[in-house]
Amino acid sequence: MRLESLYNNNTLIIEMDMKELIERLEQKTAELFRDARSQLDKGNKTAGLRARRTSLEMEPLLKQLRKMSLEIANDRRKY
Repeated sequence: MRLESLYNNNTLIIEMDMKELIERLEQKTAELFRDARSQLDKGNKTAGLRARRTSLEMEPLLKQLRKMSLEIANDRRKY
């Protein structure tokens, strides 16, 4: 029972971090689409640069999301 409690606490911490990560990805995705649309609709070259830069910033966040998701899935299989 104590291990389950510890497990639940660890999972909660991981899920809280996952929630923050998802919020950051949602924000970055909104920025990416806003700038990409601005480039497409208005021909704004600077917006295209911002969109490409944002996509590069998202790459490590997406890798972190994958890692956290696997950790959560593996932790739940143990119990």
